[in-house]
Amino acid sequence: QVQLVESGGGLVQAGGSLRLSCAASGSIFSIDAMGWYRQAPGKQRDLVALFNSGATPNYADSVKGRFTISRDNSKNTVYLQMNSLKPEDTAVYYCAADWRGKSWYPRPVRSWGQGIQVTVSS
Repeated sequence: QVQLVESGGGLVQAGGSLRLSCAASGSIFSIDAMGWYRQAPGKQRDLVALFNSGATPNYADSVKGRFTISRDNSKNTVYLQMNSLKPEDTAVYYCAADWRGKSWYPRPVRSWGQGIQVTVSS
């Protein structure tokens, strides 16, 4: 199995910054996609930023220009640098990875991290 371990959340004032990290470990042959989603209370889980098959990551419109996703493929790790945080960024942030355990897997398996709280005070 594959485990995703997130770190770096917490409480910050509006306008501040936080950096999230997510490391994948386990029997991984390859990772097709890896990134971040978030879920605010009473709302659905939405994409924040994601590396997929393309070289350019996808971002939610609400975070473009403020958040930057980066990765270290040698460590199966992704990072999310969050700047100019707003109260509406408050949510539980989840790391997600679409991985294959063997080269012949017909499709990737999605795993989720346990989630990490980010709270932005006004």
